[in-house]
Amino acid sequence: MSGMMAGMAERGAGRLNPVDLRLYGLIDVGVLGSDGVRLAELALEAVAGGCTLLQYRDKDMENARAALARIRAIRAAVEGRVPVLVNDRVDLALAAEAEGVHLGQGDLHPDEARRLLGTGAIIGLTVKSGAQADELYRLPVDYACIGGVFATTSKDNPDAPVGLDGLQRLVVRGRLARGSGLPLGAIAGIDAGNVADVIAAGADGVAVISALFKDGASRDRARDLRERIDLALMARQTKN
Repeated sequence: MSGMMAGMAERGAGRLNPVDLRLYGLIDVGVLGSDGVRLAELALEAVAGGCTLLQYRDKDMENARAALARIRAIRAAVEGRVPVLVNDRVDLALAAEAEGVHLGQGDLHPDEARRLLGTGAIIGLTVKSGAQADELYRLPVDYACIGGVFATTSKDNPDAPVGLDGLQRLVVRGRLARGSGLPLGAIAGIDAGNVADVIAAGADGVAVISALFKDGASRDRARDLRERIDLALMARQTKN
């Protein structure tokens, strides 16, 4: 990246808000059901076990008012212990007074989301290609999630998984675009068996659904995943 582009990133689209991506729990209505009380309980248990960030996701939303009630219930349950973001929907994030949003490449542009939500909101972005990673230098986002890394059944994804090699390449391009200050997470198909490899490939954290919330044992699963993630991060730091 040229000196001019680096300067732009530092002055303009540089990271605005600190984000701990280590264990990013996705509360997906399509996977976990629509019972707001249960979703709030799962969120609280995950946070108690070491989850560092939460996202409410409802890809097939039929009732925005019901979704808003669920987001509010989740936020009330965790009582500000971790940020709660809303997938795609800036309007619901505003209405629920959530801490921010996570945007896909086809959602509202991060510039517009930042204009609506303000400088204090957390804005994340999904990155699936090298070209999208290269664009991070000019976007007002606080983190990016790369993927899907592995195949997953939790989301209908037409794009082929990037795998560990692809993840590593995209991390390198993302770092070149925005420097080491922008947290880069990994998403899709990640569990206790492969999370250490994902961190070793360069991810600062992982976004998970089933690996965290399956069968409702979210506190124990969160504790186990956090331990594996923290150990892998320490090993990577020692190696570097």
